Amino acid sequence: MKWGLLTFPLVFSVAFLVLLLAPKSGSVPKYSEVRAGYQASEAVLLDRHGTRLQELRADDNVRSLRWLQLDEISPALAAAVVYAEDRKFYTHHGVDWRGVGGAALRWIGGHGDRGASTITMQLAGLLDSRLHAGARGRHSVTQKLIQFTDAQSLESSWSKQQILEAYFNLVSFRGELRGIGAAAKGLFGAYASGLTDTESAILAAMLRSPNATAARVVLRACAILKGVRPAASCELLEGRVRQLLAGAYSIPREVALAPHVALRLLTNGRREVTSTLDGGLQRFVIESLSQHLAAVSAQNVHDGAVLVVDNETGDVLAYVGNTGAHSSAIHVDGVVARRQAGSTLKPFLYALAFEMRRLTAASLLDDSPLDVTVGHDIYRPQNYDHSFHGPVSARVALASSLNVPAVRTLQLVGVDALVERLGASGFTELRSAEDYGPSLALGSADINHWELVNAYRTFANSGVWSELQLEHGVVSERHQAYRPATAFLISDILSDRESRAVTFGLENQLATRFWSAVKTGTSKDMRDNWCVGYSRRFTVGVWVGNFSGAPMWNVSGITGAAPVWAEVMNYLHADATAQLGAPLAPKGLIHRGNDWFLRGTEPVELAPLAPVLARSSPSNLPSQTSLPRITYPSSEMIVALDPDIAPERQRIALKASGGEHLRWILNGRELGSASGIVLWRPVNGEQSLSLVDAADGVVDSVHFTVRGHDRRELPTR
Repeated sequence: MKWGLLTFPLVFSVAFLVLLLAPKSGSVPKYSEVRAGYQASEAVLLDRHGTRLQELRADDNVRSLRWLQLDEISPALAAAVVYAEDRKFYTHHGVDWRGVGGAALRWIGGHGDRGASTITMQLAGLLDSRLHAGARGRHSVTQKLIQFTDAQSLESSWSKQQILEAYFNLVSFRGELRGIGAAAKGLFGAYASGLTDTESAILAAMLRSPNATAARVVLRACAILKGVRPAASCELLEGRVRQLLAGAYSIPREVALAPHVALRLLTNGRREVTSTLDGGLQRFVIESLSQHLAAVSAQNVHDGAVLVVDNETGDVLAYVGNTGAHSSAIHVDGVVARRQAGSTLKPFLYALAFEMRRLTAASLLDDSPLDVTVGHDIYRPQNYDHSFHGPVSARVALASSLNVPAVRTLQLVGVDALVERLGASGFTELRSAEDYGPSLALGSADINHWELVNAYRTFANSGVWSELQLEHGVVSERHQAYRPATAFLISDILSDRESRAVTFGLENQLATRFWSAVKTGTSKDMRDNWCVGYSRRFTVGVWVGNFSGAPMWNVSGITGAAPVWAEVMNYLHADATAQLGAPLAPKGLIHRGNDWFLRGTEPVELAPLAPVLARSSPSNLPSQTSLPRITYPSSEMIVALDPDIAPERQRIALKASGGEHLRWILNGRELGSASGIVLWRPVNGEQSLSLVDAADGVVDSVHFTVRGHDRRELPTR
């Protein structure tokens, strides 16, 4: 009775002193400011449509998830917390003055100062770092006075719902778990909206002392549970709490579809980035790759990577560095890891040969056994099926991925030229030409998925190269890496099913129902398998193999990466509007016979003789021999150098007849006037010789081969 009589005057006195002595802390923040300034401990990667793709922890000190609105939080939790911390929450105006008076009496009686802080006062402390409790969890008198005034300011400008919502998102529950979202996930593996009465009582019990022992949590939780639900039983509470607090907690990510992209973009403190990825496509690609790898796991294939790109913009639409938990090394990013390219480099080799005018798509290449001396060793390229096909066109050699013709083509253009052209195509970290030798024709260079897919996209974009983009809205500069006519030729060959049939047959995974150009590749010892190709709109690259470098067993380009490539391409082109036809031939190309030629490399067609009339005299008939033509060497001639004569002393006579003001063009280089015999020092390999007139028109051309010893190039036996 004595203490009760003292309560009212004491409360009045404390309130008066607070209003008189409380220091001014400045205006409290608005609810909208607190909400806007909130940061979860997780950085978030969004897809191009704003959908969450990946979460990445960015704060090592606390663990907090996204801001939850009050209607996303279980009413059971709200009831338990209000009962435990502030039973007059809905009726006071920030400060429970009766509670303050009771706390003052307890302090006078030596029983501590607990029980005076309302939820609003606690929120004021959470919003102002100066009001955080000291080392012993106590507040100074000054801090308490500021809390009183700030709590009243909050109540005058915030609603009760906003105060409770902010409190649930900012308060610490246990250890590093801050906010109800992290506490519910970390301790119960549940959403805050689904917390039960028992779980709510346990969480409410932790607020008073977040790191309390299990016994204290059980005691307090039972009191809260019975206070909210008098009929509730605490029988199972102790076992639940002890089990809960015995082990480490974990918060599984809500979404984890693009971890490697998140690591690339969520840097330098960035908490939210919108990527170029398409969430639906990303999920489909992951599932497709995972299913296929499971199907070929018996052939020792355990890892893979896929990249899908929009041709026009360079936006990366899908980026799968591995299959996550199913991968042999979940932290390895197969999109940037360097692997041997295999035959996927052949299109760049032939593109160079076409642009240097060393070959046309119709040029014949000898697919027969070949020995190339490299230092003190002999290099013997073999085709995939260990067979040879004799003379084949460059079109068939590329489309069917024949190895010996590719090595012969490299001898024509030179390793240095190919290394330089690969660099201009976006391949980085290439070694010097001396480090590769003839094996570069078969893809001995280490490249990565990112560079390879973008280089193929260059062919799809009429030879224009630009950087790939992962962040939405970024645009990069472009440059012409290949002539449009060359890019068209390569695309035309890689889309040619008949020319591909020599190795792959007519019906296979590479044959799509819409126009597409595609190439496979397998590295040495079957360690890497690639399939890269494009339609008019998209470029898709797939790699399968093992991150450990272990070889696969009996896996080809058709059975390895190609099935995933085909499945992804069909998904992309399910809409008929994406199924565009073959590209139109650009300027600079001439169609002759059954093939396309860069202007100036096409075969010359002799004009037909005029009809002979019965009354015409022989002197009126045009003479076929009067037409300009190359008389030596003849087309498809093989010139063998004499091994007993020094190469620098040997010459080939270039002869023409039937015209004036003609010039020689050999492999794209002018040799001078063709009015007389020109003696040319021969060089090993395939040669393209043209006779051009004063208007640079080609009036005749031949292709011939030089074989023999030449100190400037590798000998061919």
